[in-house]
Amino acid sequence: MTGRRGFAGMDPERQKQIASRGGKVAHQRKTAHEFTSEEARLAGKKGGDVTSRDRTHMAEIGRLGAVSRRKRHIDEVEVAWWGVAEER
Repeated sequence: MTGRRGFAGMDPERQKQIASRGGKVAHQRKTAHEFTSEEARLAGKKGGDVTSRDRTHMAEIGRLGAVSRRKRHIDEVEVAWWGVAEER
C-alpha cells in the first residue's frame, strides 16, 4: 500500500487549519522567523536565479505573456471601436 499518511494524507482544508494554528502560536511565543527586507530580497533573488536557469520554463513564461498582451490589446481595440469587449 502506497497511500499518503500523516499530515500529507489529510484533507487540504484540515492541513490549512493546523498550519494556521501553528503559525499563530509561533508568533505569540515570539519564535516565528520574520524576514528582514534584506533577507526577503535575497530569498527572492535566489528563487529567481534558480527559475531562470530553466530555459524551457522561461520560454513558456514569455510565450504566455505575449499571448496575454495580445489578448489585452485586442480587447482595448474592441472597446475603442465598439464600446465593449467580447466575452471569451
